[in-house]
Amino acid sequence: MTVHQISVFLENRAGQLSEITQVLAQNGIDMRAISIAETADYGVLRLIVDRPQQATTLLLEHGFILSMTPVTVVAVPDHPGGLAPVLQLLAEANIDIEYMYSLFTHTDGQAYMVFRVSDDESFTATLKSHGINPVGTEDLGIQG
Repeated sequence: MTVHQISVFLENRAGQLSEITQVLAQNGIDMRAISIAETADYGVLRLIVDRPQQATTLLLEHGFILSMTPVTVVAVPDHPGGLAPVLQLLAEANIDIEYMYSLFTHTDGQAYMVFRVSDDESFTATLKSHGINPVGTEDLGIQG
């Protein structure tokens, strides 16, 4: 089960992030997660929003360069060491983490982690074999 992440390529200049968040806010699109990575020449803004298709259309209309990427969201216990068992499963299955970050949402003692891994099918199968189910869009209030 995957969630669609929006990756926006940003010039390294002041105000770009503000422009994006204003476009989303003006259109009532709620961010569920945000992550920024940078290089010397550009940045990559990763977003999970409640209406990814509409957000993508709006950002493209405003001239942003972006892509949609499937990612897997996993609920982990929201206490010290809660993430460690999931990372151990990845290590044992020899699945590389390309990147990960957390969602804003925490419910019922669970934190939500976003994973982009080298082999999503193996990752999902490994999780399920240990009784861990990826979190779906409906659980996060995201429209398909």
